[in-house]
Amino acid sequence: MAVVQDDSEFRYLPIQAQALGTPVPSAERIALTLPDGRVLSALLFGHGEPEVTLLHGAGLNAHTWDAVALLIGRPVLAIDLAGHGDSSWRDDLDYSPALLADDVAHAMTARTSRPQVLIGHSLGGLTASIVASEHPELVRELVLVDIVPGLDTDAAPAILRDFYAVTDFASRDDATDRAQAFGFGGSRPDTERGVFFNTRVRADGRVEWKHHFAHIIGSAFDSLKAAHAASGTDPWTPLESVSVPVTLVRAERGFLQDADVAAFTEHLPEATVVTVDAGHNVQETAPAALAAIATGALIRGTR
Repeated sequence: MAVVQDDSEFRYLPIQAQALGTPVPSAERIALTLPDGRVLSALLFGHGEPEVTLLHGAGLNAHTWDAVALLIGRPVLAIDLAGHGDSSWRDDLDYSPALLADDVAHAMTARTSRPQVLIGHSLGGLTASIVASEHPELVRELVLVDIVPGLDTDAAPAILRDFYAVTDFASRDDATDRAQAFGFGGSRPDTERGVFFNTRVRADGRVEWKHHFAHIIGSAFDSLKAAHAASGTDPWTPLESVSVPVTLVRAERGFLQDADVAAFTEHLPEATVVTVDAGHNVQETAPAALAAIATGALIRGTR
């Protein structure tokens, strides 16, 4: 089904900048054609070469980082992972972190000229760990947001399966109503903004979710688990091999339990753990905390 292009995606940036007390940076959408012909889309904030690269979680998109990018105030690259945002969907329905990491490494190689502060939330964090492990030349510091390898997220797919039982709507207001009914998105304006970035208008006028996970939710998380089981490797292996400084950001109201953090410190005793008052989507509920961590890493990198 054809979709109607909506070119007003930066409409919220001046409002967010005013609320945060920051300047409005230059912002543009870019696209990279991958070796297999798929397109990986991303957002570039600020002038000059990116210094920070941001990877979102499952069911989100690059705009989840808008507030963080504004607060960092330095050139930032925010990538739409495959199957999300404006990036191509995968025909094989495989969105395992290893495959996502290949795409991200291509984008970072093409669009960055210096090692990045690489920040990954949830699925993006698992992806970032593999990028840092396999491409150390691309990463200055690694920040994982409310995710560790081997985390049991069975509870999350259950509610998401229910939520995505409906994938298209008569209007974005209807989609916002459903998101609010499930407790997603915070305030009504915040939810409206999230729905705007996560939906598209089809040629028939119906509104549908942009990310592939919404349409394959029944198998998406099962596929991720199957991919891990088939690999036959310890899920901690990529992260343990990372040679750059690693920070884990734990959300007080997020997915991580004490046992998850204890396992992280056992596997990476020299890593830093920061706990913030936030929900799982820390970049949306406590963006200043992540911006401060990124800024600290950038300052350390110039010493």
